[in-house]
Amino acid sequence: MSTTPNPRIPSATVQRARTVERLVTGHPTSDGAGVKLTRVLTQPLQRRLDPFLMLDAFGSDQADDYIAGFPDHPHRGFETVTYMIAGRMLHRDSAGHEGLLENGGVQWMTAGRGVIHSEIPQQEEGVMEGFQLWLNLPAQDKMSAPWYRDFAAGELPRFTTSAGVEATVIAGESHGVTGAVTRTVTAPLYLDLHLPAGSSFAQPLAADHNVFVYVYRGQVKLGEVAVPVRNMAILANAADRDGVRIEATEDARVLLIAGRPLGEPIAQYGPFVMNSEQEIYQAVADYRAGRLAA
Repeated sequence: MSTTPNPRIPSATVQRARTVERLVTGHPTSDGAGVKLTRVLTQPLQRRLDPFLMLDAFGSDQADDYIAGFPDHPHRGFETVTYMIAGRMLHRDSAGHEGLLENGGVQWMTAGRGVIHSEIPQQEEGVMEGFQLWLNLPAQDKMSAPWYRDFAAGELPRFTTSAGVEATVIAGESHGVTGAVTRTVTAPLYLDLHLPAGSSFAQPLAADHNVFVYVYRGQVKLGEVAVPVRNMAILANAADRDGVRIEATEDARVLLIAGRPLGEPIAQYGPFVMNSEQEIYQAVADYRAGRLAA
Protein backbone atom coordinates (compact mmCIF):
# COMPACT_ATOMS: atom_id res chain seq x y z
CA MET A 1 0.00 0.00 0.00
CA SER A 2 1.37 3.37 -0.98
CA THR A 3 2.12 5.78 1.85
CA THR A 4 2.44 8.82 -0.43
CA PRO A 5 -0.54 11.19 -0.31
CA ASN A 6 -2.38 11.57 -3.61
CA PRO A 7 -2.19 14.87 -5.50
CA ARG A 8 -5.01 17.33 -4.92
CA ILE A 9 -8.18 16.11 -6.54
CA PRO A 10 -11.53 17.81 -7.18
CA SER A 11 -14.14 17.35 -4.52
CA ALA A 12 -17.00 15.02 -5.37
CA THR A 13 -20.38 16.37 -6.42
CA VAL A 14 -23.49 16.09 -4.26
CA GLN A 15 -26.69 17.45 -5.80
CA ARG A 16 -28.99 17.31 -2.78
CA ALA A 17 -27.22 17.01 0.56
CA ARG A 18 -28.76 15.30 3.55
CA THR A 19 -30.12 17.45 6.33
CA VAL A 20 -29.45 17.19 10.06
CA GLU A 21 -32.01 15.12 11.92
CA ARG A 22 -30.62 15.95 15.36
CA LEU A 23 -27.51 16.82 17.32
CA VAL A 24 -26.20 14.57 20.08
CA THR A 25 -23.83 15.58 22.87
CA GLY A 26 -21.81 12.73 24.35
CA HIS A 27 -22.08 11.53 27.95
CA PRO A 28 -18.99 11.55 30.19
CA THR A 29 -18.36 8.10 31.63
CA SER A 30 -15.54 5.69 32.44
CA ASP A 31 -14.69 2.21 31.24
CA GLY A 32 -11.99 -0.40 31.62
CA ALA A 33 -10.02 0.23 34.81
CA GLY A 34 -11.34 3.76 35.16
CA VAL A 35 -10.43 5.37 31.84
CA LYS A 36 -12.36 8.62 31.47
CA LEU A 37 -14.12 9.00 28.13
CA THR A 38 -17.15 10.44 26.36
CA ARG A 39 -19.72 8.01 24.99
CA VAL A 40 -21.09 9.65 21.87
CA LEU A 41 -23.03 6.83 20.26
CA THR A 42 -24.96 5.17 23.07
CA GLN A 43 -27.05 1.99 23.21
CA PRO A 44 -30.41 3.76 22.59
CA LEU A 45 -29.03 4.95 19.20
CA GLN A 46 -27.95 1.51 17.97
CA ARG A 47 -31.08 0.83 15.94
CA ARG A 48 -31.07 4.33 14.44
CA LEU A 49 -27.39 4.15 13.47
CA ASP A 50 -27.26 0.45 12.54
CA PRO A 51 -24.68 -1.08 11.83
CA PHE A 52 -22.80 1.05 14.37
CA LEU A 53 -23.12 0.12 18.03
CA MET A 54 -20.97 2.59 19.94
CA LEU A 55 -18.55 5.50 19.53
CA ASP A 56 -16.31 6.54 22.41
CA ALA A 57 -14.09 9.61 22.33
CA PHE A 58 -11.22 9.80 24.78
CA GLY A 59 -8.72 12.57 25.31
CA SER A 60 -6.73 13.84 28.26
CA ASP A 61 -3.29 15.08 29.22
CA GLN A 62 -3.83 13.87 32.80
CA ALA A 63 -2.32 10.41 33.24
CA ASP A 64 -4.78 9.49 36.00
CA ASP A 65 -7.56 9.69 33.40
CA TYR A 66 -6.12 6.88 31.26
CA ILE A 67 -3.11 5.19 32.84
CA ALA A 68 -4.91 2.03 34.07
CA GLY A 69 -6.14 1.28 30.56
CA PHE A 70 -8.38 -1.65 29.68
CA PRO A 71 -7.17 -4.90 31.27
CA ASP A 72 -8.26 -8.30 29.91
CA HIS A 73 -11.91 -8.28 28.83
CA PRO A 74 -13.99 -10.34 26.36
CA HIS A 75 -15.83 -9.53 23.13
CA ARG A 76 -18.08 -11.53 20.81
CA GLY A 77 -20.19 -10.71 17.78
CA PHE A 78 -18.83 -7.40 16.42
CA GLU A 79 -15.75 -5.44 15.35
CA THR A 80 -13.81 -2.72 17.15
CA VAL A 81 -12.01 0.10 15.33
CA THR A 82 -9.62 2.11 17.49
CA TYR A 83 -8.18 5.30 15.97
CA MET A 84 -5.38 6.90 17.95
CA ILE A 85 -4.91 10.64 17.42
CA ALA A 86 -2.18 10.92 20.03
CA GLY A 87 -0.58 8.47 22.43
CA ARG A 88 0.58 4.85 22.57
CA MET A 89 -1.53 1.79 23.45
CA LEU A 90 -0.43 -1.86 23.53
CA HIS A 91 -2.92 -4.51 22.41
CA ARG A 92 -2.67 -8.19 23.31
CA ASP A 93 -5.34 -10.84 22.77
CA SER A 94 -6.10 -14.50 23.31
CA ALA A 95 -5.79 -15.26 19.60
CA GLY A 96 -2.07 -14.48 19.81
CA HIS A 97 -2.16 -10.99 18.31
CA GLU A 98 -0.07 -8.15 19.70
CA GLY A 99 0.44 -4.62 18.42
CA LEU A 100 1.44 -1.14 19.48
CA LEU A 101 -1.04 1.53 18.43
CA GLU A 102 0.67 4.93 18.03
CA ASN A 103 -0.08 8.47 16.83
CA GLY A 104 -2.37 8.43 13.80
CA GLY A 105 -2.66 4.65 13.70
CA VAL A 106 -5.69 2.36 13.55
CA GLN A 107 -6.33 -1.00 15.18
CA TRP A 108 -9.10 -3.09 13.59
CA MET A 109 -10.25 -6.17 15.47
CA THR A 110 -12.96 -8.62 14.51
CA ALA A 111 -14.05 -10.35 17.72
CA GLY A 112 -16.16 -12.89 15.84
CA ARG A 113 -16.89 -15.97 17.97
CA GLY A 114 -14.83 -14.62 20.81
CA VAL A 115 -11.62 -13.01 21.94
CA ILE A 116 -10.20 -11.74 25.22
CA HIS A 117 -7.91 -8.76 24.88
CA SER A 118 -6.25 -5.93 26.77
CA GLU A 119 -5.42 -2.35 25.77
CA ILE A 120 -2.80 -0.80 28.03
CA PRO A 121 -1.29 2.71 27.66
CA GLN A 122 2.46 2.72 27.03
CA GLN A 123 3.03 6.18 28.49
CA GLU A 124 2.97 7.74 31.93
CA GLU A 125 2.47 11.35 30.86
CA GLY A 126 1.38 13.45 27.90
CA VAL A 127 -1.77 13.46 25.80
CA MET A 128 -3.74 10.35 24.96
CA GLU A 129 -6.54 10.99 22.48
CA GLY A 130 -8.58 8.93 20.08
CA PHE A 131 -11.79 7.09 19.30
CA GLN A 132 -13.19 3.59 19.46
CA LEU A 133 -16.02 2.61 17.15
CA TRP A 134 -18.01 -0.62 17.45
CA LEU A 135 -19.25 -2.04 14.15
CA ASN A 136 -21.81 -4.82 14.21
CA LEU A 137 -21.31 -8.10 12.38
CA PRO A 138 -24.09 -9.71 10.35
CA ALA A 139 -25.60 -12.84 11.90
CA GLN A 140 -23.78 -15.00 9.36
CA ASP A 141 -20.40 -13.72 10.59
CA LYS A 142 -20.90 -13.41 14.34
CA MET A 143 -19.21 -16.75 15.02
CA SER A 144 -16.38 -16.24 12.52
CA ALA A 145 -12.74 -16.60 13.48
CA PRO A 146 -11.22 -13.57 15.26
CA TRP A 147 -9.12 -11.24 13.07
CA TYR A 148 -6.77 -8.39 13.90
CA ARG A 149 -4.72 -5.82 11.99
CA ASP A 150 -2.68 -2.78 13.00
CA PHE A 151 -2.26 0.08 10.54
CA ALA A 152 0.47 2.63 11.23
CA ALA A 153 -0.33 6.23 10.30
CA GLY A 154 1.80 5.98 7.17
CA GLU A 155 -0.17 2.96 5.93
CA LEU A 156 -3.52 4.73 5.89
CA PRO A 157 -4.64 5.98 2.46
CA ARG A 158 -4.95 9.77 2.22
CA PHE A 159 -5.89 12.42 -0.29
CA THR A 160 -6.29 16.20 -0.40
CA THR A 161 -9.09 17.92 -2.29
CA SER A 162 -8.64 21.02 -4.43
CA ALA A 163 -10.27 22.96 -1.56
CA GLY A 164 -7.45 21.90 0.75
CA VAL A 165 -9.41 19.33 2.77
CA GLU A 166 -7.14 16.53 3.98
CA ALA A 167 -8.86 13.16 4.21
CA THR A 168 -7.71 9.92 5.81
CA VAL A 169 -9.67 6.92 4.55
CA ILE A 170 -9.86 4.38 7.37
CA ALA A 171 -12.64 2.32 5.78
CA GLY A 172 -14.65 2.34 2.60
CA GLU A 173 -14.01 4.45 -0.48
CA SER A 174 -13.93 8.21 -1.09
CA HIS A 175 -12.96 10.21 -4.17
CA GLY A 176 -11.57 7.09 -5.83
CA VAL A 177 -9.37 6.22 -2.83
CA THR A 178 -9.99 2.88 -1.13
CA GLY A 179 -9.52 2.76 2.63
CA ALA A 180 -7.44 0.50 4.81
CA VAL A 181 -10.39 -1.85 5.39
CA THR A 182 -13.52 -2.67 3.40
CA ARG A 183 -16.50 -4.79 4.43
CA THR A 184 -18.99 -6.16 1.90
CA VAL A 185 -22.12 -6.47 4.04
CA THR A 186 -22.01 -3.35 6.23
CA ALA A 187 -20.02 -1.24 3.71
CA PRO A 188 -18.61 1.09 6.39
CA LEU A 189 -17.21 4.47 5.40
CA TYR A 190 -14.88 6.00 8.01
CA LEU A 191 -13.17 9.28 7.12
CA ASP A 192 -11.10 11.65 9.24
CA LEU A 193 -11.41 15.08 7.61
CA HIS A 194 -9.27 18.15 8.31
CA LEU A 195 -11.06 21.17 6.86
CA PRO A 196 -9.43 24.62 6.62
CA ALA A 197 -11.68 27.58 7.44
CA GLY A 198 -13.93 28.41 4.49
CA SER A 199 -13.55 25.02 2.80
CA SER A 200 -16.18 22.40 2.09
CA PHE A 201 -16.24 18.66 1.50
CA ALA A 202 -18.83 16.59 -0.35
CA GLN A 203 -19.28 12.83 -0.14
CA PRO A 204 -21.82 10.89 -2.22
CA LEU A 205 -23.66 8.26 -0.16
CA ALA A 206 -26.28 5.64 -0.80
CA ALA A 207 -29.69 6.86 0.32
CA ASP A 208 -30.31 3.82 2.54
CA HIS A 209 -27.04 4.12 4.51
CA ASN A 210 -27.05 5.57 8.01
CA VAL A 211 -24.69 8.53 8.45
CA PHE A 212 -23.31 10.66 11.25
CA VAL A 213 -20.65 13.35 11.63
CA TYR A 214 -18.66 13.89 14.83
CA VAL A 215 -16.81 17.19 15.28
CA TYR A 216 -13.69 16.94 17.42
CA ARG A 217 -12.03 20.27 16.56
CA GLY A 218 -13.62 23.58 15.61
CA GLN A 219 -17.12 23.86 14.15
CA VAL A 220 -18.82 22.98 10.87
CA LYS A 221 -22.13 23.58 9.13
CA LEU A 222 -24.33 20.92 7.58
CA GLY A 223 -26.82 22.88 5.53
CA GLU A 224 -28.16 25.58 7.84
CA VAL A 225 -27.25 23.74 11.03
CA ALA A 226 -24.08 24.64 12.94
CA VAL A 227 -22.44 21.62 14.56
CA PRO A 228 -20.14 22.65 17.43
CA VAL A 229 -17.16 20.77 18.77
CA ARG A 230 -17.82 17.51 20.65
CA ASN A 231 -21.22 17.11 18.99
CA MET A 232 -22.49 14.36 16.72
CA ALA A 233 -24.89 15.21 13.91
CA ILE A 234 -27.18 12.39 12.83
CA LEU A 235 -28.17 12.94 9.20
CA ALA A 236 -31.69 12.30 8.02
CA ASN A 237 -32.36 9.45 5.60
CA ALA A 238 -34.28 10.48 2.49
CA ALA A 239 -34.60 8.76 -0.87
CA ASP A 240 -33.98 11.99 -2.81
CA ARG A 241 -30.68 12.88 -1.07
CA ASP A 242 -27.44 11.71 -2.62
CA GLY A 243 -24.79 12.51 -0.01
CA VAL A 244 -23.42 14.87 2.59
CA ARG A 245 -21.83 18.31 2.32
CA ILE A 246 -19.73 19.71 5.16
CA GLU A 247 -18.72 23.38 5.36
CA ALA A 248 -16.04 24.63 7.73
CA THR A 249 -16.77 27.98 9.38
CA GLU A 250 -13.35 27.74 11.04
CA ASP A 251 -10.49 25.23 10.98
CA ALA A 252 -12.17 21.97 11.87
CA ARG A 253 -11.61 18.23 12.19
CA VAL A 254 -14.46 15.77 11.90
CA LEU A 255 -15.20 12.08 11.57
CA LEU A 256 -17.62 11.18 8.78
CA ILE A 257 -19.02 7.69 9.35
CA ALA A 258 -21.63 5.84 7.29
CA GLY A 259 -22.74 2.29 6.69
CA ARG A 260 -25.39 -0.04 5.31
CA PRO A 261 -27.84 -1.09 8.05
CA LEU A 262 -28.14 -4.80 8.77
CA GLY A 263 -31.77 -4.63 9.83
CA GLU A 264 -31.23 -7.58 12.19
CA PRO A 265 -32.18 -7.92 15.88
CA ILE A 266 -29.61 -6.50 18.29
CA ALA A 267 -29.10 -8.19 21.64
CA GLN A 268 -26.34 -6.71 23.79
CA TYR A 269 -25.01 -7.60 27.19
CA GLY A 270 -21.89 -5.59 27.93
CA PRO A 271 -19.10 -6.81 25.61
CA PHE A 272 -21.31 -9.33 23.79
CA VAL A 273 -23.52 -8.32 20.84
CA MET A 274 -25.62 -11.04 19.26
CA ASN A 275 -29.07 -11.42 17.70
CA SER A 276 -31.00 -13.09 20.54
CA GLU A 277 -31.06 -13.44 24.31
CA GLN A 278 -30.27 -17.14 23.96
CA GLU A 279 -27.07 -16.30 22.05
CA ILE A 280 -26.15 -13.85 24.81
CA TYR A 281 -26.68 -16.55 27.48
CA GLN A 282 -24.43 -18.84 25.45
CA ALA A 283 -21.73 -16.16 25.15
CA VAL A 284 -21.75 -15.60 28.92
CA ALA A 285 -21.63 -19.36 29.56
CA ASP A 286 -18.77 -19.81 27.10
CA TYR A 287 -16.83 -16.99 28.75
CA ARG A 288 -17.33 -18.36 32.25
CA ALA A 289 -16.28 -21.83 31.09
CA GLY A 290 -13.14 -20.52 29.41
CA ARG A 291 -14.37 -21.41 25.94
CA LEU A 292 -14.59 -17.88 24.54
CA ALA A 293 -10.91 -17.65 23.65
CA ALA A 294 -10.47 -21.28 22.65
